[in-house]
Amino acid sequence: MASVTYEHVTKRFGNVTALNDLTIEVADKEFLVLVGPSGCGKTTALRCLAGLEEVTEGRILIGDQVVNDVPPKDRDIAMVFQSYALYPHMTVYDNMAFGLKLRKVPKDEIRRRVQEAAEILGIEQLLDRKPRQLSGGQRQRVAVGRAIVRNPKVFLFDEPLSNLDAKLRVQTRTEISKLHKRLQTTFIYVTHDQVEAMTMADRIAVMNHGVLQQIDTPQNLYDAPANMFVAGFIGSPAMNFFRGTLKQADGHFYVVTETFQVQVPDERKSVYADHVGRPIVFGVRPEHIHHPDFAPPGIVPQPVEGTVEVTELMGNEIFVYMRTGDTQFVARVDPRADYRMGDKAQVVFDMSQMHLFDPDTEQAIR
Repeated sequence: MASVTYEHVTKRFGNVTALNDLTIEVADKEFLVLVGPSGCGKTTALRCLAGLEEVTEGRILIGDQVVNDVPPKDRDIAMVFQSYALYPHMTVYDNMAFGLKLRKVPKDEIRRRVQEAAEILGIEQLLDRKPRQLSGGQRQRVAVGRAIVRNPKVFLFDEPLSNLDAKLRVQTRTEISKLHKRLQTTFIYVTHDQVEAMTMADRIAVMNHGVLQQIDTPQNLYDAPANMFVAGFIGSPAMNFFRGTLKQADGHFYVVTETFQVQVPDERKSVYADHVGRPIVFGVRPEHIHHPDFAPPGIVPQPVEGTVEVTELMGNEIFVYMRTGDTQFVARVDPRADYRMGDKAQVVFDMSQMHLFDPDTEQAIR
């Protein structure tokens, strides 16, 4: 088992900087998820660790060893790819055993490791089949099994669930989480799906344009995003943003936009005092916007009126897409709420869950 450290790692492809001064410390046995939109640098970070890309600047350590110049085969890592990368002419057993055969592992040891991995993944009955005889989920298990038999210090996963259907993705991510707890090995997992990241990770590293935006536990990223990018990326549907000004009147602070005004809880005044009279971006998550008749107890409600544009009944809740002035926002409300397209309607914002951001730097105001 081993920790992983990125020390000021930069990777350039010609004039394009794919990673810019990336510094992350991954603890031994930690499950770290790298998340971000396509092109943010997360897969490049994984490939640099695997030795499939050379680092332009900085150092990568596995445990205490700098591995910049260590060949991929000697880094003691195992990687699970998005494409599965199974040999079509080999059986499942031979696919899982192939890497061990190359390392001249004794046959009895290979058989023991493959059988053990197959039992962990529930694919014992598939060992004699060829990949073409398997479903997508079964092929994914084989790809994971091929990594398990290596007993590596670090497991790397590059969007391993993206080729699976929605139901199978949920099932397989649960299996990978169980696998991590069982193997007690360092997992580094790349995805663009923030739901995967939130449900699986010990910590999440959010990236954009090759730059680490924030690294923290899933709950802390949700509760205290460092900037507007993280706030908008973590959570589904995304956080709503409204441009306005922070004003003071009658001893209270107010967020004032072109169409509405909401009072800031008094306990937040000391945090925001330096921004009174200045432009701000006000953020509130869809799940913190409620129908007035079905607002939960204990919130700090402030009413806002808008025009209903679209409603999406989800069964246990309704997504209500509304517009106020030039800004569209979405609310996740109680399924008993009666909102109809085209209606002028009122919602209440829970101001105890509000966020403010600096419009110039897009950093959270703390």
